[in-house]
Amino acid sequence: MTRGYKPLAGTYDEMMAPDGTLRGPWSAFLQRLAALGEEGVREAFAGAEQQLKNSGVFFRVYDDPAGAERPWPLTPVPLLISSSEWAALSAGVVQRARLAEALLADVYGSGRLARDGVLPAAAIAGSPDFLRPLVGVTPKGGRFLRFFAVDLGRGPDGRWWVLSDRAQAPSGAGYALENRLAVTRALPEVARGLNVERLASFFQAFRDDLAALNAGAEARVGLLTPGRLNETYFEHAYLARYLGFLLVEGGDLTVRDDAVYVRTVSGLKRIDALWRRLDGDFADPLELRTASALGVPGLVQAIRAGRVDVTNALGSGLAESRALMGFMPALCRHLLGEELTLPNLATWWCGQEAERRMVLDGFDRMAIASAFSGPLPGLPFWSKLGAAMNKSERQTVRTLIETRGLDVVGQENVGLSTMPVWDGSRLVPKPFVLRLFVAAVGDQDWVVMPGGFCRISGSSDARLVSMQQGAETADVWVLSNAPVREVSLLPQPDRASIRRSTGTLPSRSADNLYWLARYLERAEGTLRLLRALINRLVEAGGDAEQPIIRALIDHLRFIGAIDLDRQGTPAELVAAALGDPASPSGLPALTGAARAAGSAIRDRLAPDAFRAVTEIAVLFESFGRRRLTPGQMLDEVNHGLRRIAAFAGLAAENMNRAMGWRFLDLGRRIERALATAAIVRRFALDMTSTEGLDLALEAGDSQITYRWRYVMRPAPLPVIDLLMLDDANPRSVAFQMARIVEHLEALPATRLDGRPVDLLRLARKLDARLANSAAEKIEARDIDKITGRLLRLSGLVSDRFFTQRPSEARPEELE
Repeated sequence: MTRGYKPLAGTYDEMMAPDGTLRGPWSAFLQRLAALGEEGVREAFAGAEQQLKNSGVFFRVYDDPAGAERPWPLTPVPLLISSSEWAALSAGVVQRARLAEALLADVYGSGRLARDGVLPAAAIAGSPDFLRPLVGVTPKGGRFLRFFAVDLGRGPDGRWWVLSDRAQAPSGAGYALENRLAVTRALPEVARGLNVERLASFFQAFRDDLAALNAGAEARVGLLTPGRLNETYFEHAYLARYLGFLLVEGGDLTVRDDAVYVRTVSGLKRIDALWRRLDGDFADPLELRTASALGVPGLVQAIRAGRVDVTNALGSGLAESRALMGFMPALCRHLLGEELTLPNLATWWCGQEAERRMVLDGFDRMAIASAFSGPLPGLPFWSKLGAAMNKSERQTVRTLIETRGLDVVGQENVGLSTMPVWDGSRLVPKPFVLRLFVAAVGDQDWVVMPGGFCRISGSSDARLVSMQQGAETADVWVLSNAPVREVSLLPQPDRASIRRSTGTLPSRSADNLYWLARYLERAEGTLRLLRALINRLVEAGGDAEQPIIRALIDHLRFIGAIDLDRQGTPAELVAAALGDPASPSGLPALTGAARAAGSAIRDRLAPDAFRAVTEIAVLFESFGRRRLTPGQMLDEVNHGLRRIAAFAGLAAENMNRAMGWRFLDLGRRIERALATAAIVRRFALDMTSTEGLDLALEAGDSQITYRWRYVMRPAPLPVIDLLMLDDANPRSVAFQMARIVEHLEALPATRLDGRPVDLLRLARKLDARLANSAAEKIEARDIDKITGRLLRLSGLVSDRFFTQRPSEARPEELE
């Protein structure tokens, strides 16, 4: 594995010294790896990749026009850190966290640093992350920082340097957990033999610290996410599930009487602590960024009133400013009375005359960067080597330094150390950046995660080590000198308390479960109709004038699967329904909407279930770019039906019968009832021909049942009875209504003072009407009334559970 491995000249390599000898723990690691044999190593590394795939780990690339989810890029060889080196690193990052906490406490408190001239006021107020409305506000728990991270790189001399601080909403800890799970499952004996420190105790301490902020037993901790389109949304969902926090978006929350509540299907529930993963200025559109659609109106006032603790405190992103890095050694002496343990990347803030001249004189030797968050004003990049700029960029940046230097810093051009990376056949050295995490515990203490988030790049430039620019990741193993005690966030078997509730269900989650099922059910119904159309086209030799073919095409237009204005042969119309994204209810639109709904509730779907939804959407995304024969289209339709059936099976057999499952099944039942009623209306009542009745049975997936009962060709009354009124047929409207009533009876807020609300009364009335109807009495207008009441029922479900604005129907609407 090490044959041909050669450290880069002038670069420190983690595994190998310049003379070719192995450093520290790497010899023991490679010996244990070699004991697996060549084939064993390949199988183990493939197993790590498969573990991530099975878990559905992804990140989102913003520059991708489609915002595509990318598989998580893990290299299976971990970064090794000895216990002695770890002791020095952990002490350094704890000091850094203490320094950042003291800095924020002063800036948003007494303001002595600026008043005494220790820190220029422009270096504070010039940052967009300095939030003026939070000045004078002390966080409820007394801390500005509870979760902090530091990016480190190692210089050619082997010393670690701080490249940047992460105080706004540090990411990567959840991905580090997934990396650890994948690598240690692939190499369990190697990890055990090297005494690799475990990560669970760190997350346990952080979770307990946040949970201690709750004012009462009913309060809860929420993880505030920007939503499913964020690049690290998988991590948000994963951490919420791992830590037992409630994953919420801004729209899930409301402020009442200066307290924060989450909208749930059971009403408003109090939240006392929020771990935010969105930028601070987006958190409250009333007092901060007014255009934000991600925040919670009134959140700042709730913080002022001491009714909620937000981790990290709003405005803490200021501590990330590159403008402050040059002041850190002096600030450490002033605030902590200590020398800085981990040195900074050398930084010169151009808001000062001497530093501005130094940067202009050394322009070609430095990296020129934005002093604060975001790119350099008027330029598309936040950092670039002066020597790499073109003439126009150089002129723009130099003018900016002269006229508004407070927005610019110059930084030392650093080269990163390298670590071994598996390229599929051998180890090769690649540059990396190490992110370490530290969490607050109690009033004074800090705990460091014994591991980290390692990003690997093909470039030695620290500015290019980014997941958005193609970086890989690696697990980080901190090695102990003694066997490591097993720690888990799960309760010990002898202390576990029995609990059957799955916790609070936010209204947004219920909404997405409900519509996920509706979109998939609608897609299934469309596929069944398309399969019937393809079969009849093949039998008719492409004759589009047959009444049943015309009726099928008209019905597909009616449900939106084929655009009303689209013209073409029947085969072209089928292809459009299968692959045209412009069709409002074509398969790409329906399955894409299902995937979007599923993406918004990743914390509530098992990986297999979400993978099934994704595979359904992918199947029809590329359909429009392929030209297929009718036989091939039929194969794709059957493939899609099998995928949808797989998801339905997972939901039926694997999903706990809690409120989330009820909303999923409720959506499916309402959609199926609407579709079946529409099929009976068109093909059993409007047509009444044998072809139409046979089509109704086929679309309603009831042909076998009919043949068992009636040894005869399809007749109107038996078909209507089977599809509309037979409560033993899982495809009938009556069957759906019985299940709908069961779900509504079990859901909260469907009774007021012991009396059923309009939603439940309407469902019961419709269920009773179907139960007491006879097939010979069913007419087209009856089905129209049933359809109208089903649509009304759907609206009432939305009003009562999803919008938090319950509306009572007028009595005449229930008749």
